[in-house]
Amino acid sequence: MFGRDEKVSAIRLTAAQYLILAIFLTLAYGLWRLQVMQSGYYASAAEKNRIRNVPILAPRGKILDREGRIIVDNYPSFSALVLRDTSRDLNADADLIAQGLHMDANEVRMHIRHFASLPQYQPIFLKEDITPDELAFIDAHRNELPELDTIMAHRRLYPRNGFMAHLIGYVGEVTEDMLNQPQFELYNPGDVVGVSGVERQYNTALMGKNGSRQALVNSHGREVGRLGETAAVPGNQLKLTVDLDLQIAAEEALEGRNGAIIAMDPRTGEILAMVSRPTFDPNDFAVRVSREEWNKLVTDEDHPLLNKAIQAQLAPGSTFKIIMAAAGLQEGIAQDLHVNCTGGAEFYGRYFKCWVVAEHRVHGEVDITKGIYQSCDVFFYTLAEKLGIERIAKYATMFGLGQKTGVDLPQEVSGVMPSEEWKIRNFKQKWFAGETISVGIGQGAVAATPIQMARAIGAIASGGRLVRPHVANPTDLPANLIPASNGADEVMVPMDPHNWEIITDAMADVVNPGGTAALSHLQDIDFAGKTGSAQTISNALKAKLGAAGKANFKDNGWFVGVEPRRNPEIVVCTLLEEGEHGYLAARTAAKVVKAYVEKQHRLPNKMANGKAAHAAPKERIEMAGVWNAPGETEQNSDGGANDSLHAGHFFLDLSKKSLPVATTAPGIASTGYRVP
Repeated sequence: MFGRDEKVSAIRLTAAQYLILAIFLTLAYGLWRLQVMQSGYYASAAEKNRIRNVPILAPRGKILDREGRIIVDNYPSFSALVLRDTSRDLNADADLIAQGLHMDANEVRMHIRHFASLPQYQPIFLKEDITPDELAFIDAHRNELPELDTIMAHRRLYPRNGFMAHLIGYVGEVTEDMLNQPQFELYNPGDVVGVSGVERQYNTALMGKNGSRQALVNSHGREVGRLGETAAVPGNQLKLTVDLDLQIAAEEALEGRNGAIIAMDPRTGEILAMVSRPTFDPNDFAVRVSREEWNKLVTDEDHPLLNKAIQAQLAPGSTFKIIMAAAGLQEGIAQDLHVNCTGGAEFYGRYFKCWVVAEHRVHGEVDITKGIYQSCDVFFYTLAEKLGIERIAKYATMFGLGQKTGVDLPQEVSGVMPSEEWKIRNFKQKWFAGETISVGIGQGAVAATPIQMARAIGAIASGGRLVRPHVANPTDLPANLIPASNGADEVMVPMDPHNWEIITDAMADVVNPGGTAALSHLQDIDFAGKTGSAQTISNALKAKLGAAGKANFKDNGWFVGVEPRRNPEIVVCTLLEEGEHGYLAARTAAKVVKAYVEKQHRLPNKMANGKAAHAAPKERIEMAGVWNAPGETEQNSDGGANDSLHAGHFFLDLSKKSLPVATTAPGIASTGYRVP
């Protein structure tokens, strides 16, 4: 009885079976719906929950002067990125992005289209050096704009107002044309590389190696975790041969004039200073130069982007007479050559004037010594006639004219040293003897750069020792980062010691009473050199143009000086465009030589007093950018105040070899340069 009463009825059992079947059918439908019906949606969502590699940009190496003082540094900055590995419609978000980043919406869309062909994992650099409010906008719109992100970059911090601009150069974003060149094949769009000067020449050494951070992101593109990080490797520091003290002296000496100054140690080839005017501000290129500013620079008739120290190919004028003197003496012609300068002479049926005619006087009897220190054209016309173009070209070529010096800077030009073979090759014409006369005074087809003239005359004053100029010592660089150069680092040009003494003594007379640059005499300094002035157009054309020709086509002024006169420690070449007279260029060069000698005299005294050899109260450079927070002053290890912020710029005290770490807000920087 009991067992029959507890027995489950058939109806209940059937109901339970149907319930279980319904549950299984529901589960089966759900599984089918997930894996079949909505498989694409969930596969896409799962794909978005993955690892994202976020780049960590490496800072470029600092550029230092010969004493370790910082010339070029970096400051922290933020850039806005567009991540294309999300499912967002980037064009639909363009209006909001443009509003927050103060851009034009069409510019944003055009930027996205321009890089559409790149792999999706590569982000697009949308805007560099964003301001604090733009950074805040991106942070505040993480949910609405998950494709928008930021990355911290290190922007270049250059001296203000174009100080050393042509030597240092500038950086810029690698272009599509550059990416097609072998030396840039490993770079990616958005990478910042050296474009000119030292920045380009030593780009491989200065560029570091970017790192990366592995971030775990969800389906909304938001970062939810970090898996690991590979640190960036900063670029190598680069120590130049330039002396900041001498560079400042050269910059001040050329202030207000167009032209170039180059100072070099002819014993080693070390470039001590290099200036070109007019100049440009490389801070304008540290982020992105505007099209308007770029067009202004490239269309400027004074060519501010041209490094005239190595790229200005101009007639060297009477500075070429030192090479002529070396050729004439070595060939045994000039020793006994005497001429009577009556204001000019006739050669091959044409009358050639001497420059003294303009002053209504003559040189009278002239030998090689007087020919140099009074720069007598008639003497060198006669010497040129006796030497002939082939022997002139032979010695000029031996001393480096008509060929690149091999300086470790990009885009150096070779100049021109004419010869019979040169004219046939370039013009399919024979050389006429009358053309040699103009070459004898550094005119005609002769064209040289300031660095070539500094190297050549420095070599003659050094007894024929010709060295290759350089702005960075190879010993300070790893072997695999030393740029290749053509030609030997040192060449000896045979010179008779007696001839050497004749030339160098005559060069010393140039800056003494009776010489063409007597007012550039430096008391108690063994200063020597050679003046020169060179026509920019022919006298016949200038006369045809009348007053306009005289006003707009003035002669260029040249001077190449050494100290001391024999085996010099320094050679300085000055070019003053439309400077008219060589003695004005001599005064400019004398300021640089005087600064060099005075510093050498200070060195023993300062070292004896336990002070840094370069410490001087005036030695400060105003830099661009921000180092400390407004009003903040840090203490250095000596107890003194470090460089501090002043209205968006700071003063770099050259007596220090280290600088405080930059703590600027992103995007804050200013430009300009001044020596107080």
